[in-house]
Amino acid sequence: MNQKLKYFTIAAAAVLAFLLIKQFGGEDKSKPAQISNQEPESPLIEVKKMFGIPVDSFEIDRKIVKEGESFGNILLAYGVDYPTIHQIANDYKDVFDVRQLRSGKPYSIFKNNSDSSSSARYMVYEASPVNYYVFDFDEKAKVYSGKKKVSIRQKEIAGYIESSLYESLREKGGSPGLAMSLSDIYAWSIDFFHIKKGDYFKLIYEEKFIDDTVRVGMGRILAADFKHGRKSYYSFHFEKGENYSDYFDEKGNTLRKAFLKAPLNFFRISSRYSKRRFHPVLKRNKAHLGTDYAAPRGTPIMTTANGEVIAASYTRGNGYYVKVKHNATYTTQYLHMTKFAKGIKKGSIVKQGDIIGYVGSTGIATGPHVCYRFWKNGKQVDPYKQDLPEAEPIKKEYEKEYQQHIKGWKERLDNIKLEETDKPDVYLASAGWMRFNL
Repeated sequence: MNQKLKYFTIAAAAVLAFLLIKQFGGEDKSKPAQISNQEPESPLIEVKKMFGIPVDSFEIDRKIVKEGESFGNILLAYGVDYPTIHQIANDYKDVFDVRQLRSGKPYSIFKNNSDSSSSARYMVYEASPVNYYVFDFDEKAKVYSGKKKVSIRQKEIAGYIESSLYESLREKGGSPGLAMSLSDIYAWSIDFFHIKKGDYFKLIYEEKFIDDTVRVGMGRILAADFKHGRKSYYSFHFEKGENYSDYFDEKGNTLRKAFLKAPLNFFRISSRYSKRRFHPVLKRNKAHLGTDYAAPRGTPIMTTANGEVIAASYTRGNGYYVKVKHNATYTTQYLHMTKFAKGIKKGSIVKQGDIIGYVGSTGIATGPHVCYRFWKNGKQVDPYKQDLPEAEPIKKEYEKEYQQHIKGWKERLDNIKLEETDKPDVYLASAGWMRFNL
């Protein structure tokens, strides 16, 4: 009896302990434990690539094309046979003409790791910092082009002009290309021969980079303020679709005119329009019904307005010249060229700013220059004394959108600070301020 009492007491204690644990806590085992059958995730290993080719799979030789080195010579040294080279040269010349290989350009050879002969599997030729061509020497050789990823950053630059636009921009970290772009934008609006004390520029523009570190050039100027004399000349880039893109001022007027101020970007006026001038070659007084722009031989000459080429010829006095009819009222002529631009002939249609020839000294000339002649209603006149027509302002349907577009750009330009210590002390009036050597 005592034995039964002992077992009863143990059982009662166990039940009481269970009830106490359930009441006051402890692990709830009423639900089954969640057991994951998934293996722990391993970190993703990024495959490093160059030109879209996995680097780890190859040995890579980075080289430069040497003077006189050919496509075939390079590949023969890496075990690519004549039939393959011939196939690439013929079947893929529309993708890349192997004769266009240029000395000084970089190329890379991707060699098979497992091949004791180190034969080439790929060759990559870098035609420019951005564009490249891949030659794949698999069983069926092929060629394709590629582009490095280009990132675009915005940059601000500002400064006073002292000796030249180019020098002032260069001192602030700008490039020759930036000077060219700025002069193109304001070619119709600013008389660059009368720069005054206190003139300055403020720019917001794009710079292009590859790999986020290597600068490969500039993009567009997005907004600019060029202060000339007492007036600020604002310009804002605006585009709508693929076929509508231009620069306009804060009121929506185009910065372009019907005619450029000059047929050259960088020049000096060596002789103006005159009805009585002593001719340096003929040694006598003679009317000079044109404007001479002195510039280095080979400098591109631009047509100052849209039109049709009505003459591209040669005479003893004019040398090689081009004559462009713009409309029923205006015609221009460009003399003493060293040669015509490609495709320029009678009947050619040209647009404002198109290159039509290059500065020379053919005909009766003492040195390289272009003589620019201007006709109005069949009579030669001085282009600098003409009230020339304006180009069209921004389209009516874009006016509201444009004003909203430029609001932030103008505020940003106005907030760019100029360093007063850079302000020039000397009045600038040199007619040759735009000259510089690139």
